[in-house]
Amino acid sequence: MTSPIKSAEVLVVEGWLPDYAIQQALSEFKTGSYRLVITTGGSIEKGNYLSEYKNFAEVSAATFKKLGLESEKVVAVPTPMVIKDRSYASAAEFNRWLSNSDLNPQSVNVFSLDVHTRRSWLLFKKLLTPNVQVGAIAAKTQDYEPNKWWDSSHGVRAIIDESIAYLYARFLNWKS
Repeated sequence: MTSPIKSAEVLVVEGWLPDYAIQQALSEFKTGSYRLVITTGGSIEKGNYLSEYKNFAEVSAATFKKLGLESEKVVAVPTPMVIKDRSYASAAEFNRWLSNSDLNPQSVNVFSLDVHTRRSWLLFKKLLTPNVQVGAIAAKTQDYEPNKWWDSSHGVRAIIDESIAYLYARFLNWKS
């Protein structure tokens, strides 16, 4: 699902994305009208003791900087540890951060991976609308051919898992 807002001022990037998707997000940032990249994400559950970064928001922010994006254009917004509803928790933490900042964007684009983007877009819109318009941009996966997702076990699992998760987020898990 890709439905960007052309005039979005902020690109919100989910921090758990693979490096190739972060590179796609950087290309999007450079070609768009963005002022800032905000990275979100929760705790790193494996390798935490070995890394100077304790959450995916910080890892992705550091990756953007390593790829050449100026430090002042990247902000990490870590998500507190949660057992369930991690995407919702990231959207909620971003909303809290935004309400306490001086940024006040009219619109943002959420950048996520492949079929997960539809769910992230839904959750960010639930929390930010009507104050902020929310668009969505899906990074192209390298794990399977999206137009032939049924030809690989990874593609089948991704479509089934995300379809169930989207329905859960849409109809069963209404948070206030």
